Amino acid sequence: MRTVIFDLDGTLADTSGDLLAAANHCFRDMGHGDVLVHGDDAAVALRGGRMMLTHGLKRVDAYEAATVDQYYPVLLDAYAQAIDHHTEFYPGALEAVETLKAAGYGVGICTNKPERLADLLLTRLGVRGAFASLIGADTLPVRKPDPEPLREAARRAGGDPALCVLIGDSDTDRNTARAAGVPSVLVTFGPSGADMAALQPEALLDHFDDLPGLVPGLIGQVA
Repeated sequence: MRTVIFDLDGTLADTSGDLLAAANHCFRDMGHGDVLVHGDDAAVALRGGRMMLTHGLKRVDAYEAATVDQYYPVLLDAYAQAIDHHTEFYPGALEAVETLKAAGYGVGICTNKPERLADLLLTRLGVRGAFASLIGADTLPVRKPDPEPLREAARRAGGDPALCVLIGDSDTDRNTARAAGVPSVLVTFGPSGADMAALQPEALLDHFDDLPGLVPGLIGQVA
């Protein structure tokens, strides 16, 4: 089977609002108030919890690696408590997933979000069953940009790892696909969209409506 594997944060869904809220919970606990700004800091949020803590602490001139380590589990707990309050799928994302499945492609997720949180988010949003596989940052001993999580996501979706395409939004996704020897499609509608062309993916995606038409040219049609 040929498979289409998606990154989650910043690709399928804008999760930045809930991530920033969890980070600001930590900054308030430290006595700094709300340090990160909804919207303005979306790109920081989509780089993960440690990046948010690091960026925010540097903004208030209070960065220490030990503080990031101390508050990272606090951030994850806060995020789990309110993981779906602001998160929204990008327009056409779920429709594209269903169109690809109807055409015979396997569909899965490969994310650097911890697996339990990715599973919780998709379950809360009522779409966990739409994806045949879910590989998170801690599912395997390695994470993206190592190619093995992508390959395993394809396998668990019933596919051949050599016949998959990764849909993502970052240099991490581009490098993961390159390391696996498969094509990547990078979305241009996320907060870092203007930078995607410079990464030279096999395709750029301006709207999910266009994805079902792109996939056959990249990994072939399903027989």
